[in-house]
Amino acid sequence: MVLTIITKHTEAQIVNGAYKRADIYQKKTMPLPGVREADVFWSKKVWRIIDLREKMNLPLYYPTREMDGRINLISILLDGIKNGQITPYDASKDDDFKIPMTYQQVEDAFGAQTTTEEKINFDTGERDTVTIQGTINRNEIKQYMLKEEWYFDKQSSTLNVRIIGICPIREFVRENDLSGQVMRQKVFWIYYPEVRDLLAKSLILTPGNDAKQLSFDDLFIKRYFNSYIVQESNVYNNRVISDYLSGKDAMLQSKKIENKIFNFEQDLWEY
Repeated sequence: MVLTIITKHTEAQIVNGAYKRADIYQKKTMPLPGVREADVFWSKKVWRIIDLREKMNLPLYYPTREMDGRINLISILLDGIKNGQITPYDASKDDDFKIPMTYQQVEDAFGAQTTTEEKINFDTGERDTVTIQGTINRNEIKQYMLKEEWYFDKQSSTLNVRIIGICPIREFVRENDLSGQVMRQKVFWIYYPEVRDLLAKSLILTPGNDAKQLSFDDLFIKRYFNSYIVQESNVYNNRVISDYLSGKDAMLQSKKIENKIFNFEQDLWEY
């Protein structure tokens, strides 16, 4: 009888909370409707920035360390790359997912190269060469760039959007740079449809409601983030807004592109 009581008590302690939660690893991606090329008569690619310092975007940045089995977005991507679940692509040249990267190359992109230093061995008085293993500073990721395509489906008469790729942007100060100038660098591109299964099995920290089971895939598909457009497909080699505008004018142009996409759908209807 005593053994039975202890066993039940032990099982009760396994539930880390007031109730047993569903197994997140059984969660699947939200199905998206198929799209035929013949049904799309208008489309436009845009690139937008998600700044993690904005309050609405904090669930993408936190937690910076694992909490209750939850990790932030950059940790999911890096772990997936390291385990061979997803493929990173070189972001230094283009965003067409052409040049795959290895995990070592990703580490190098973060400035986590292995270095060697000479130190004096006080026992022998000789100089010894010491290898120092570089580490990735995940907290340097302050922004993400999304590549997406908006299209109008005449079959369903709806304006839809599909995320094509996601790119972490690193902000850092160069070593020994006394000026303290902050540098920005696109680290790698991830083909979004490939990473959806992984994101669907990872929950975000939902502000104000721990009971809400929302995955990273849900966050992106349902557009639970704040962002601004920095580039659109155009005849000028898809130039970015910052190439021809700056400051307030650049933000107004970003809003203009957003409104142009919204108004395209509205102008198709008569009231």
